[in-house]
Amino acid sequence: MLKGIPEILSPELLKILCEMGHGDEIVISDGNFPGASCGQRLVRADGHTVCELLDAILTVFPLDSYSEVQASVMQVMPGDPYVPVIWEDFKAIVNQHEAVNNKFGDIERFEFYNRAKKAYAVVQTSDKALYANILLTKGVL
Repeated sequence: MLKGIPEILSPELLKILCEMGHGDEIVISDGNFPGASCGQRLVRADGHTVCELLDAILTVFPLDSYSEVQASVMQVMPGDPYVPVIWEDFKAIVNQHEAVNNKFGDIERFEFYNRAKKAYAVVQTSDKALYANILLTKGVL
């Protein structure tokens, strides 16, 4: 047992977060995301939401101050009228942990999949929210 580590962060996920270097990317995804086919390393976080994992990860994970954006979401498909209100929750969580390095971007759906394939890891939750996928770039301490 360790002190100060959110219980939601599994040993496997902590190891991955620790292994990651400056500029490496990680995806936290909803339950609909094709994590097994996209992730070089897939960490299952069933029973948890993206917001829960995002909040816990950002307690130990610095965002990249040198990147143009530190966090990116998957764009809604053209013609889809859905408005992902969860993005506002993402922004609030990032702002809570990072007062300065908190710029958001959006990535077209298939480009997001390509970035996920290159990411260090994908953490797949069982979140049912649509378009609840976020890509983070690791910074330095």
